[in-house]
Order: sequence, then structure tokens, then C-alpha cells
Amino acid sequence: MIRSMSLPVEEILPRLRQTLPRKHAVLSSPPGSGKTTRVPLALLNEPWLQGKKILMLEPRRPAARMAAAFMADLMNEEVGASVGYQVRMDRRIGKHTRIEVLTEGLLVRRLQDDPELSDVGLVIFDEFHERSLQADLALALCLDVCASLREDLRLLIMSATLDEQAVANLIGGTVITSDGGLYSVHIEHLARPAGRDVLQATARLVYRALEEQEGDVLVFLPGKGEIQRLQESLLGMQIAAEVLQLHGEMDAATQGRVLRPAPNHPRRVVLATDVAETSLTIEGIRTVVDSGLSRKPVFDPDSGLSRLKVQPVAQASAIQRAGRAGRLGPGTCYRAYTEQEFRSRPVQRPAEILQADLASLVLELAGWGVKNAADLSWLDRPPVAAWNQAVDLLRMLDALDEAGHITAQGRQMTRLGLHPRLAQLLVCGGSGNLRAADLAALLSERDPWRYRQGVPRPADLYLRLRALDVLRQGGKVPADFDAGACRQILRLGDRLLRQGKGMQQAKETCSAAALLSLAFPDRVAQRRPGSEGRYLMASGKGAVLPRDDSLATAPYLAIAQMDAGSREGRIWLALELDEGELQAVHARHIQENTELGWDARTERVSKRVISTLGALQLTVQEVPVDSNDPAVTKILLQAILEKGLDCLNWSDEARQLQARLQLARQLDDQSDWPEVNPEWLTRHLETWLGPWIEGLRSLKEVRRIDLVPVLRGMMSWEQGQRLDELLPGRWKLGDGSTAAIDYQTSPPVLAAPLQLMYGMARTPAVFHGRLPLVLHLLSPAGRPLQVTTDLAAFWAGAWEQVKKEMRGRYPKHQWPDDPATARPVRLKRHL
Repeated sequence: MIRSMSLPVEEILPRLRQTLPRKHAVLSSPPGSGKTTRVPLALLNEPWLQGKKILMLEPRRPAARMAAAFMADLMNEEVGASVGYQVRMDRRIGKHTRIEVLTEGLLVRRLQDDPELSDVGLVIFDEFHERSLQADLALALCLDVCASLREDLRLLIMSATLDEQAVANLIGGTVITSDGGLYSVHIEHLARPAGRDVLQATARLVYRALEEQEGDVLVFLPGKGEIQRLQESLLGMQIAAEVLQLHGEMDAATQGRVLRPAPNHPRRVVLATDVAETSLTIEGIRTVVDSGLSRKPVFDPDSGLSRLKVQPVAQASAIQRAGRAGRLGPGTCYRAYTEQEFRSRPVQRPAEILQADLASLVLELAGWGVKNAADLSWLDRPPVAAWNQAVDLLRMLDALDEAGHITAQGRQMTRLGLHPRLAQLLVCGGSGNLRAADLAALLSERDPWRYRQGVPRPADLYLRLRALDVLRQGGKVPADFDAGACRQILRLGDRLLRQGKGMQQAKETCSAAALLSLAFPDRVAQRRPGSEGRYLMASGKGAVLPRDDSLATAPYLAIAQMDAGSREGRIWLALELDEGELQAVHARHIQENTELGWDARTERVSKRVISTLGALQLTVQEVPVDSNDPAVTKILLQAILEKGLDCLNWSDEARQLQARLQLARQLDDQSDWPEVNPEWLTRHLETWLGPWIEGLRSLKEVRRIDLVPVLRGMMSWEQGQRLDELLPGRWKLGDGSTAAIDYQTSPPVLAAPLQLMYGMARTPAVFHGRLPLVLHLLSPAGRPLQVTTDLAAFWAGAWEQVKKEMRGRYPKHQWPDDPATARPVRLKRHL
């Protein structure tokens, strides 16, 4: 017998009873109208259900427990009789249970085990406006079941704030609206924006609410950290009320004491996350203070990481929060933001599927036989970038094959009901691996390390595992740890251990760090050279630890939890990873690449065999270079280009030959002289130098190459003869010796002892006498006496003065009066 209640939702129950036998429905009803507890009971004995069960999905565990308890109480039964619930690690369902309240992920698991939902007649999605990833996935799978297997299965979508027509169009259902709520709620907004001072503004509003209103106060905050800070602030203000916390990390018993206080309890201020936003009725609440903020994970498909980000709540969430004040009577909601700020916010929160890690969703769909999201019906289709990133991750975890089909290992992972990374821990650990179970449990629950303001939290997971070991052996956990949280982790670890008993034994025993690296292969990290606390991950992204963290000097880490960050992700939880074990457990994914490159230190081509894991360079081994490899020549040429042509063996003779060729190209149009200016030589280095350096591998060897034959090789034999004829490299002097001509100046210069120029009436000239040389006439000591381009004029003019000076300085030498006709004097020392 169900106790009767007068609730606003009662008015639409007849229409709901008429609609559901024929089609699906969407129920839109304000907060507090009673839809969560009244609708399932009202439909339980409908003929069209034919005795089948009703499954009702709730987004949060506390809501699932409370909804089941309230309905059981209305039936004067214990939970687990006609009405039961199942959440993670807590199940109260009996063999006669007809209404099962589940968290959304459990329905997905149930569908995988029983795609027809053979004993179910109705699936209710409560508070669907929250648009969790698991709710969207469960709805897509249920619609697939309805279309292909169960035409009689009915779906009912319920929410207080929802675009109900869009949902109705998706499911092919009817919208049913209930306009009645319970009690009015008066809204008070801030007059001016709080800016960054939201927490202090919230504290002032709590103080004001206690002064102006009666009853208990419910305060909405983004997360546990803000709850603890505000609690400290309120206690410092010495308010006349008990300050309590309510969040999803609390155990059921503690939550229950907050939700159902003892009779005649003292006035309370309940600091809550958005776990109290929907479905739950907290007895005694007459006032709500809303910070207007929530903390949600935002997924970045480029980095493959999620980070918790504090965001303003959408209008729908703000309305839901305010509605908590009107459950038991007229109430008041104080908002720590202005009315203009409220109106500027989006109407609905973005669906989680648009910004979440899709690895679990993609794996579940692969188990369902779906490789393409377009094969199912979605309110919002999964984003392509996040989908592809999830597929890549699942392939790394060996959960999907290259074709995108689920593997045997992937099926094992789906049965564990964990994120694929954590499921990988158990699968790789093998049956009966307590360490793998504890590690998976530890990463599933909140960190048991106690938060203390101003005290950094160490990243080393080994400290947590050691505390769990102490507690498991009957000891007392260190003061840094929350004993209750540790016990919760051990309970989950024991349950996961039991779940994993059907799996195969691991081929070999791995350390916790190795197991963690197998679950997070993209987050295997290598410390950057010469730095403490800065790491490069296998994914190619950066990660960072505070320099004073105990892990900051570890060569390798397996990272379990981190914040995506802007440039480098902040590492929160990790284990030090042994390099040898890393190479052993990831051997299949380690690649060896042979790399030819330039060693700037030794100035030679080097060949290295490099083993890599993703972006990480694990080992480098030098091996002999095959000098005949054409790639070696290309690298050597590139090194020469980068250093410049001056790194080659430019002897004076080579420079002179280059200058002669450039001058011949300038003066002689009867021959196709090669281009040898520096710009051309640089652009065509491979053409003229390449054949000469084949088989070489270092600049030292290249510098041994004489460039004179290289440049002469650019000419034909005939051109070489013509060059020596037109622009000879040396000039024959009067005594039969020769002196070099310097072609690097313009005009060319001939430097020779003056006394060897006796008997020469005219200035020497090259290029068939058309290009006079600049004469540098030298003293017996080899010093310039005269520079001239007109030898005849010099003999006729300045010679007299030079002759006098030289006779005084060098009396034993011959200084004739008519040098133009005199015989040359051979000196012991001349050029």
C-alpha cells in the first residue's frame, strides 16, 4: 500500500499513464514537484508493464540512495523489497524488487550483459538536464534497443530544466509539462559583481542569511577545497550555527546524517557541492546561498588530458539550486552574483559529451558493436577530435585492434566497470593481484592525503600505497592520511580484487609503477636534461613537479593524475619508474630508428641507433657510418653550407685561380668560362664539390681537399690552356725567375724586386697586353719602393730620386742611370 501524497506532479500522472503505453515521453516539471519519487510508484502497477521492472537512473549516488529510501518508506517497506538501489560498492536489491534506482553507468553495464533488458518495461532518466556522459550513452543504447530489439520498452526522460522538445524529437516521444511547484523562493542578487572575491562574498551572504532568515542554510560551492576554506572562515566569524559538509566523497552514513538530521537539531549551515543540486531533499533547509560556481572536468583532445576548471553555473543549475530553498516551505536564495551576470549565462550547461574524455564511451560502443558514433542517435554527437583521441588511447591499451574492433582484453576491461586506464591496471596485473587492485581503487577514489592549507601535497603514490599496506595489516595509518578514506579505498580494492579473479594470471610480476605505466602509456615521462621537476611525456607534452617534491629528480615517472595546464601539466600523482622495467613492459611499443646526422662537436657525420617510446628517447648507440651512403654526402654538404665556404681549404693558389676565372669570365667572351663567384658556388655546392667528397664523412677530411684541381676540373682542357695564356698565374722576370701575380686585387698586382725589372722598358700586361699590371717595385730588403702602372714614366722621372736613395742605402748594388736598357741583377733573395 502506497501512502498518498499531495504533490504538484500528481496532476499530470493520468496523461503520463495514457501516453507511455503508446510511446516514449518527456516530463518537464519544476524542482520539488515530486517527480523523482512519485512517478515510478504511480506507474509500477500499470497493465502495459506486465509485471516488468522500472529502472530509474540518477546522476549521483546520494540521490539514488535517498530516492529509493523515500519510495520504500512511502510503501511502508524496507529498501531492497519492492524498491531498491544499486550504486558503486553498494547494492540493496532483492528478488522481488520492481523499482531499481541506479546510477547511470550501471545501466550501460547492464545493457552490455543483457542487451534486451528482458525483465525491464520502463527506463526513467531522472534529472536528465545534467547531461552526463553516461546518461547520453545509456540513452543512445536504449534507443538502439528500442529500434532493433524491444519495441515495447518505454523511455521516460524527466527534468526540471531541459530543452524538452529537442529530447522529444530525438526519442520520438511526447512532452508532458507540469507547471506546479511547491513553494515560492525569493531571489536576492548582489548589487555589484564580486569579481575574484566570490568566496568572501559567499561568506558575507551566509552571515546575512543567518541574520535575516530562519531554518538551516544550504551553501553551494565548486568543490571540497572551497568548502574547507569557507568552513574555516565561518568558524572564524563565530556564527551561531553548526557548519557541516556535503560532497560526493563522503560515505553514505555521513551523508545520511546531513540529509536527515536528528529531531531538535541545532541550526545548521550545510556547505555542499552540486551533489545537493538535484533530487535530494535536505531536511530543515529554508535558505540557499549560491556561489554561482561549479568545478567540472574539461577535456583537451590535443593533450589527451582533462583538467578541473571552475566555471560559472548555467541558468538551469542556478534555478535548480534556488529550488532547494522551496522544498519545505517558502524560502530565500542569496546569489553571490548580480542579476545581470545571471542573465548573461547560458541557459543550459554544456553536455559532458562535448568536453569529456570519451575513452569509456568509445570502448563501450565497441563492445556494443559500434565503431562509428553516427550509427546511433544522439542529442549531441561525440566530437570527432575527442573520439579519435579515445580510439588512439584504446589502441595503446590494446583494447581495440587497428580496425577499431574490441579485443579480448578490451572485453575484459568493460566487464570491470572502470575507466579503461584503471581497468588496464587489473587486466595487466592479472587475477589475484592485490597491488593492482589497491592502485586502481586509490585512483578511483579521492586522494587520502589530508589537505592542509599551505602544505604541499607530495606526488608519490608509493606513500599512499604504503599507508594502505599498514592499514591492511592492522596498523594505524600515518597522521598525514585520512583513515576513513583509506578504509574506503581498501574496501573498493577488495571488491576489485574479487572482480578480477576470473581473469588470467599475469605472465610476469610487475611493480606498481610498471602497471601504472601500462595504464597510462602516454604519460610515461622522462626528466628533461639538466632540470629538476620538468618532464617530457611519451605523448610529447610537458609535465612539471615542484622542485622540492621527492620525485622531482626521478629519471622516469609513470604519471596517474595531472592537470593539463597551459604549457606544462602539473603532476599530482605519480610513481618513479625503473628504466629497465620500462623497457621490458613496453618492449612491443618501443621503436628503434637509425639516424644519420651531423655531430657539431666532432664536425663529422654520425650514425646512431635510437630507441624511442613515443616522444621519449630511451637509448642512443653510436654505430659505424657507411661512407658510401649518398645520405652521408648530403649531410656533409649541408654542414658545409651552414658553416660557409670559408671552412674549405682555400689555399692562396686556389683563391688566385678563382680570381683568374672570375676575371676571364668578365673580360673574355670567346669562351664559356665557369661561374665561380661565392654566391654561385654556395648555390651549386653539390654540383661542383659533391663528387670530390663522396666517401668522406668529416670536415677534417674535406679540408684535406686541394681546391685547385677542383676548380680546374670545372674547366675543359682547352679552357685551362687558354686561361694560362690570357691570365697567367706568374710573370717571367729578367733573370729567368718568375713572380706571382695577385689577381685578388683589381687591377692585378705584380710584386717584384726593382733590380729584376732592369731592361724592361714597358709595364707588363696580361690578356694579350690589354690589361696592365700594377707594379709593386721592391727594395733589396723586399720593401715597396714604388707602385706604378707606367714603368716607362717611372724610369724617366722618379727613378733619379730613387736611385740616389738606394745608392746611399745599398752602395754595393747596381743602380744604373738607364735601367730600361740595363741588364737585370739577380739577387740572392727575391720573390
